[in-house]
Amino acid sequence: MYRRNLAILLLFIIGAGIVGWVFTRVRAEPVNEITIKWSTSGHADRTSPAFRAWDENDPPVIPPVCAKCHSTLGYLDFIGEDGTEPGRVDNAPPIGTTVQCVACHNPSSMAMTTVTFPSGVEIGDLNGQGNCLQCHQGRASTVQVNNAIEGQDPDAVLEDQGFISVHYRPAAATRWGGEVSGAYEYPNREYVEFFEHTRDYQQCSQCHDAHSLQIDPQECAPCHSNVVGVADLRGIRDDDTDWSGRGETTQGVAVEIDTLWSRLYDAVRLYAAEVVGTPIVYSAGANPYFFIDTNGDGVADPEETVGSNSYASWTPRLLRAAYNLHYMQMDPGGFAHNPRYMIQILHDSLADLAEQVDVDMTGLIRP
Repeated sequence: MYRRNLAILLLFIIGAGIVGWVFTRVRAEPVNEITIKWSTSGHADRTSPAFRAWDENDPPVIPPVCAKCHSTLGYLDFIGEDGTEPGRVDNAPPIGTTVQCVACHNPSSMAMTTVTFPSGVEIGDLNGQGNCLQCHQGRASTVQVNNAIEGQDPDAVLEDQGFISVHYRPAAATRWGGEVSGAYEYPNREYVEFFEHTRDYQQCSQCHDAHSLQIDPQECAPCHSNVVGVADLRGIRDDDTDWSGRGETTQGVAVEIDTLWSRLYDAVRLYAAEVVGTPIVYSAGANPYFFIDTNGDGVADPEETVGSNSYASWTPRLLRAAYNLHYMQMDPGGFAHNPRYMIQILHDSLADLAEQVDVDMTGLIRP
């Protein structure tokens, strides 16, 4: 009898533990906790240029081309939740909103089954990620760059051509890689597609908190033993291939990408100076990002990063390399979103410039 009762007690304890664990995993998060998280996120930052860039507009509205992702009202218009046709913003919304709860929590968002990227490729099987993909896909792709350079001499300056920017934080385009061609993909090259992570970390909100947008490094630590804090994420590496030819494979893959990016910037500057004849300098924080390097020092000085000094001597070869150079800066999490795609893009950009200027490709390995 004692053993029987003990067995029943043990089963009860185990069962209660399992139920408790399941409850803690699936219970709804209190609204007040969600609100606190959201209020400290970039989606709620009313001081950000992402929501204040149009304050001086007359009338004070956000242009439809921007409103999809920079206004709750604009997004509701885009998905058709306001009764208008989905897939476009019909009315310029007033300034003053951020990305508020109703932007994601509404019937149209919940019913979303596909998302179309700038390349025209439609992605399904969203698993609740549709809202993220809509606004983190960028605004350009291989298609837009090819439209600008098609049929042109690769080293002749294009007439009236400005820089083509992917826009900000194209994490979804990086994640889907060669499926959606968010970065510029060179002809006759193959590119990795969707980056498969582990089973429990495939969706955006499985790595990023859906409301705070933050990453909990302790979720990564069981598989990536180097991770203690967020800064350690850049130290993650899943193999010992020396992609950048540095002779060093103990640092994270992010360092490989950084190294290749620096080499690409040097190559872009060399090409602009030697082939185009107009030195170029880059500033990730000053639209339109590329400017004439008036003193040739490779540093984007304040007096250089002004609209009147924007770079305008684009050849097809320079434009596609610069597009990729900028793309890498716009997705700082690319090392986690799809590292091999990022390395492929950087490698091919360097190889293309190497056809015209002295770029040392020794030791570089393409995934």
